[in-house]
Amino acid sequence: MTTAQREAAALPVAPSHAFLATNLLVCSMLWSTSFLFIKLSGDINPFVLAAMRGLVGATVLASWFAVQGKQIRPQGGELRHWIVLGTLNGWLPNVLVAHALTRIGTAPAAMIQASGPLLVAVLSHLLFVDERLTLRRFAGVLVGLAGMGILIGPAALPDSGISPWGVMLMMATALSYASANLYVRTIRHAEPARLALGQQICSGFPATVLALTLAGPAAFAVVPESAAPLLALGIISTALPILLFMRLIRRAGPTRASMVGYLQPVWTTALAVLFLGEQIGGREMIGGGVVLTGVALVSLSGRFRRKA
Repeated sequence: MTTAQREAAALPVAPSHAFLATNLLVCSMLWSTSFLFIKLSGDINPFVLAAMRGLVGATVLASWFAVQGKQIRPQGGELRHWIVLGTLNGWLPNVLVAHALTRIGTAPAAMIQASGPLLVAVLSHLLFVDERLTLRRFAGVLVGLAGMGILIGPAALPDSGISPWGVMLMMATALSYASANLYVRTIRHAEPARLALGQQICSGFPATVLALTLAGPAAFAVVPESAAPLLALGIISTALPILLFMRLIRRAGPTRASMVGYLQPVWTTALAVLFLGEQIGGREMIGGGVVLTGVALVSLSGRFRRKA
């Protein structure tokens, strides 16, 4: 088998449009609740919050594996993948989001995070032969970047009421998630459920060590008071969507899987208005709309690759 044939065989098998739409809708809806539950958790140290989110998610997935009689410990070269994903798609963005939400609202934060698919598209173009940017998708990247300028540009102005630090934290979050998406694409053979399990194990335990080291055991004293939102954060916003998302990346590739970021701000904004009483201004609506238009151009163009 030639090199080209081996590369072609490693490309993801195209999913049906029904599979893609269903998984994107459910996954984005579940993941969008994370911003709400983080806000409802109250004044908890970001490292403690990341630790509880990872530990609850890991416990749920490990229990699911145990009920099925499946192996929980890493096998072969899985540990390396678990550690990388536990960092890029686990404790690191969890800590960044928790810090960011103390400085900016949930809706603007979700809109900034929506730039993730643009990052994935550009990096995928450089890394993967089957993810090349067409002219339309390149235009989508430019449109999305213009939307980001509208959305976060005023943060550079004095007395704008926008926290530049909060904006930078959310941009770092988007980059971390994008890097994780691309890394999953490079894994040749892996069961999505095991990637999800390993990610949560290698997210919860490092976050716990960091919380104990940097915040101290006393920082966990407030956890019982926020048990309900923390459990919901670990189960509804973490364990369930990550199972769907890992399978989605393996089946549809990183660019289309990252469309979760295209849908998530819609759910997040609705939850913020309904349950947190947040107000959405005209600039946020326009900037977010332009970002999502760019993401749509990037993610919805082209055809799925069909395997012969």
